[in-house]
Amino acid sequence: MMKQGVTTTTTDQTKLLPKRIILVRHGESEGNIDGSAYSTTPDYKIPLTPQGIAQANQAGTQIRTVISSSGATPNWKVFFYVSPYERSRSSLMGIVRSFPKNTVIGVREECRIREQDFGNFQVAERMKIVKETRERFGRFFYRFPEGESAADVYDRVSSFLESLWRDIDMNRLNHDPADDLNLIIVSHGLASRVFLMKWFKWTVEQFERLNNFNNCEFRVLQLGDGGEYSLAVYHSEEEMQEWGLSPEMIADQKWRARATRGDWNEKCPWYLNVFFDDLGIDSDDGENQHNNS
Repeated sequence: MMKQGVTTTTTDQTKLLPKRIILVRHGESEGNIDGSAYSTTPDYKIPLTPQGIAQANQAGTQIRTVISSSGATPNWKVFFYVSPYERSRSSLMGIVRSFPKNTVIGVREECRIREQDFGNFQVAERMKIVKETRERFGRFFYRFPEGESAADVYDRVSSFLESLWRDIDMNRLNHDPADDLNLIIVSHGLASRVFLMKWFKWTVEQFERLNNFNNCEFRVLQLGDGGEYSLAVYHSEEEMQEWGLSPEMIADQKWRARATRGDWNEKCPWYLNVFFDDLGIDSDDGENQHNNS
């Protein structure tokens, strides 16, 4: 990348990248404990329970420990993105209590990371039948009546990711390279899973394997030594297994943790194997056979 006649090295580019991108699901909401709440209260207005508020406070403490390396890293900053739903905004308020004001460089409400739209007011018995139908049809492509499919959420989360990269590339977040930058995205279970799907180029089949986040559970995408983001830098193999990642997906995360930035497309054979059962090793032999036939 060139700027004012000066070449920016890969090392310089890495310094501008966030050290971590942390995805957090909101705390326990009234809808999580009583599905009938959705029949009288719009989904975006569903509040947290007292337990959900406590979960958000605890998540803030845990995330600060991760970011500061238990106090060993003094120079770090955070920037928040948050869904406009009440339960997400309230969770953010609990999380941010753990962060001194001088460490927070900004917050942005982002509508594209909102909850999947299940329709307007949701009648409990009808939604039970609809969700059973979704399990038979497939979670990714099933579209709720008057609502969205996970594929629809994927499209808007993909748009958000494009904006996120522009924010990073143009330094709209006013990031001082001397500080570790941490992006914290407070959102919803499905939006977070499709974020991971888009980021790591997971297939629909691999998405269907994934388990939802627990309330206020978070995933840490951390920059590896070579400049690639990976879940395996912070999280254990056992955790990734619990989340539903296959052995191939886990192996990919471990590879990313030490990979050189930009190598993924050329050096990740499992992705091709998803689409091709028997891909020839030597392309020249295939060309010669074709020419001789």
